[in-house]
Amino acid sequence: MAMFPVRRAESFDFTDIAYDKSNRVARITINRPHNYNAYSTPALQELATAFEDASWDDGIAVVVFSSTGHQSFCTGGDVKEYQSEYTQKPRDYWKYMSCFKAYIESITNCSKPVIARINGMAVGGGNESQLACDLGVMSEHAFIAQVGTNVGSVACGGSTQWLPIHVGDRRARAILFLNQRYASFTSLSMGLVNAVVPTVKGPDGKFITTFTGDRNFLADWNTDPWDQPFQARATPEQIRLAIKGKEGYSIDLSLVDNTVSELCDQIVHKFAECTRYTKTQVNYWKDAAWHATVGHARDWLSIHYTSLEPYEGMTAFVEKRKADYIGMRDRATDPKGSSEFLWGPYAKQCSECGAKGMPRQFEHCGKCGAALTAKP
Repeated sequence: MAMFPVRRAESFDFTDIAYDKSNRVARITINRPHNYNAYSTPALQELATAFEDASWDDGIAVVVFSSTGHQSFCTGGDVKEYQSEYTQKPRDYWKYMSCFKAYIESITNCSKPVIARINGMAVGGGNESQLACDLGVMSEHAFIAQVGTNVGSVACGGSTQWLPIHVGDRRARAILFLNQRYASFTSLSMGLVNAVVPTVKGPDGKFITTFTGDRNFLADWNTDPWDQPFQARATPEQIRLAIKGKEGYSIDLSLVDNTVSELCDQIVHKFAECTRYTKTQVNYWKDAAWHATVGHARDWLSIHYTSLEPYEGMTAFVEKRKADYIGMRDRATDPKGSSEFLWGPYAKQCSECGAKGMPRQFEHCGKCGAALTAKP
C-alpha cells in the first residue's frame, strides 16, 4: 500500500477553488469572482490542501496558480470578512494568520515550480501570493499594488519580507508606503514578474499590443536593455475599455495561456530532483526573511486588530467611503483624544451601579444609564 497515494483532483470537495491535474500540470484556481478573488478563511485552507497534494504527486511537474475571470488574480483577504469577524474577535485573527501562513508556505515549500498566471489585478495579499510563486506571467491589463496602510493593516504576509529582494529597498518602501498601482510593463521592468503578455483586443478583434522580433510576449529573458520592443501598445484608456468590455474592446487571455503552457513544457523537460533542490536553494533569502518575521507579524496583527485603525480602515472599505486618516491623526494629538479606542480609553466608573471601564467619552453608564462624572 502506498504511503502517499495519488488522489484524483475531482476527489477533493473544494468550494472556493478549482483544482485540475492533467499532462503533468496541476492547476489551482481561486474561484471567488464575486469578491474579486479575495480569499476567505475556508479558501486558504483549500488552497493549502491543493498545493500540498500537487507537491506530493509524482505525476506533477509544475503548478499553475491563477483565478477565475479577467478582473482579478487575487485581492488578498476578504475585507468584509475581516470587518465582520476579526475586528470583533481579534484572537481569531491569530488563527486566521495561521491558515494564511500555512497557505503561503504550501507555495514556497511545494516541491514543484509554481507559476503565477496573473490574469488580473494582484492587490495586497494577491501580490504576496504571486511573490510566493517561483515565476510570474502577467496579463497586460493587470496591475500590482499594496494597500495595507490604506485599510489599517500591514503587508507583512510576504511583501515587507520579499519586495526588497525582488525590487530593491527604495522601491519596496515606495510600494508599501504609498500604495500606488504598478502597471504590467512597469512591474516587469522592476522585477515583480518574469513576463507580460498582450490581452487587450480592439474593435477589430485583434490584439493591440504587438512586439518587434516576432515576440508574442515581453520577458526578462527576451529583450535587450537598449532594444525598443513595441510595434504598437494599448493605451490606458483602451485597457480600461477592454476590462469593462465597452466600445468593442475586450480582454482575451489566450496568449497568456499559450505563454504559461510554453513555460510548463520547458519545466516538464527538466530533471525533477534537480529542479526541486534548485528551488530549495534559491528559496534561501525568502525563507530567511519569512521565518524571521512571520510569527511576529501574526501576533502583532492579531493584537493590532483590537485597535481603532483596522476598525476605521475596514469599516470605511465596507461602507465605500474614504477612511478618516486626518481625524485619526488629530485624535492622537488631542490631549483628551484617543487614536486607539473608538470612544476613548476604559477610564470611567459608574457611581450608581459600580460598573468599571466605561470609555472616557461616555456621558452615561452603558449598563444602568446613570450620568457619569467628569472624572473616573
